[in-house]
Amino acid sequence: MEQVDTDTGRAQPLFSPQLPDRTRAADVDVDGGRVAYWIYEPVQVTPETRTILVIHGFRGDHHGLLRVADQLPEMRLVMPDLPGFGSSEPFRSLEHTVENYGHFISGLMAALGLGPETVLLGHSFGSIVASHFVAAHPGTVRELILVNPIASPALEGPKGVMTRLAVFYYQLSARLPSKLGLSILRSQVIVRVMSVAMAKTKDRQLRRFIHAQHSAYFSAFANRQSLLESFRASVGGNVAEVAAALKLPVLLVAGEKDEIAVLPDQYKLLALLPDARLEVIPDVGHLIHYETPAPAAGHIRSFLKDHAS
Repeated sequence: MEQVDTDTGRAQPLFSPQLPDRTRAADVDVDGGRVAYWIYEPVQVTPETRTILVIHGFRGDHHGLLRVADQLPEMRLVMPDLPGFGSSEPFRSLEHTVENYGHFISGLMAALGLGPETVLLGHSFGSIVASHFVAAHPGTVRELILVNPIASPALEGPKGVMTRLAVFYYQLSARLPSKLGLSILRSQVIVRVMSVAMAKTKDRQLRRFIHAQHSAYFSAFANRQSLLESFRASVGGNVAEVAAALKLPVLLVAGEKDEIAVLPDQYKLLALLPDARLEVIPDVGHLIHYETPAPAAGHIRSFLKDHAS
């Protein structure tokens, strides 16, 4: 797929031709559940090559961060679908909480042999999961990267109204008969409304791509129960509540126009972190991973270079 370059008017590919050759799909058993994951190998191993474990956001899967992975050809990226999303099975006997997703990260790292030199990256809800995991398991990873981090309680501030509407939506779907509740949760109309609200780009081709991605993957959850549990986790936690425990180097990549993880909260979070850097990407909201993958990758590359051993 392509997007149009606003300077030249020419169509530009959304992905590089080398991405398929870098891609390896696999699955692994973690605590009795099958987890699907994808590895994007470096085009060439260099002294700057690092392994980055990527944790996607709520209702997404590994596809969401694919454009960022494509912009880091010198890195090795490991991108699982979280339990209950995409092609991964839900937890069999555990609730889908932030803590249990943290246990999942521990199990996945052990299963894949990912050691303390690993970089951990989380986007949106993934930023909550990743930060709480690091706070509970210091020394497990070397650097932490949070893209569109959820920096404050979801029900506070100007975004509180949006969150309350979402709470009502999920509560309603839970109270209805299963078939009807699922149809509401998977409603393409609601998915499109959400997608239109979050997309800030004026590039028509890119907007179509974003809407197509949300249409294809936003409803790829295992079942209603696991989704509702994950939603409660997504609005019940934030990065700031564990900020003081994050002693490792942290990179925050924020969107100037983010209406979910608003910019003032990112500066407040920065002040709470012992060793952190904040990079703000202009003219983008909560979809940095779709709309501005090159600037995001540039900030990631620079941050890891500055913290190279």
